[in-house]
Amino acid sequence: MTTPPPPVTEPDPSALTCPGDKAGPCAVCRRKTHRYGPGGRPLCAWCMSAARDRWGPGVHYDSARP
Repeated sequence: MTTPPPPVTEPDPSALTCPGDKAGPCAVCRRKTHRYGPGGRPLCAWCMSAARDRWGPGVHYDSARP
């Protein structure tokens, strides 16, 4: 069993290591996360974990850039 995520008011750990202008809201829960620029992701770690639980280990981020 996994531990429940912390309150949405607490940022994703990735937001703590990125420059402030690269942080933005998670696409699902709106938690502050490293969203923009190199290394950015649209989902926080907890929402990505839930997506993998639902859809399987093949779930990954795909760049929209050509």
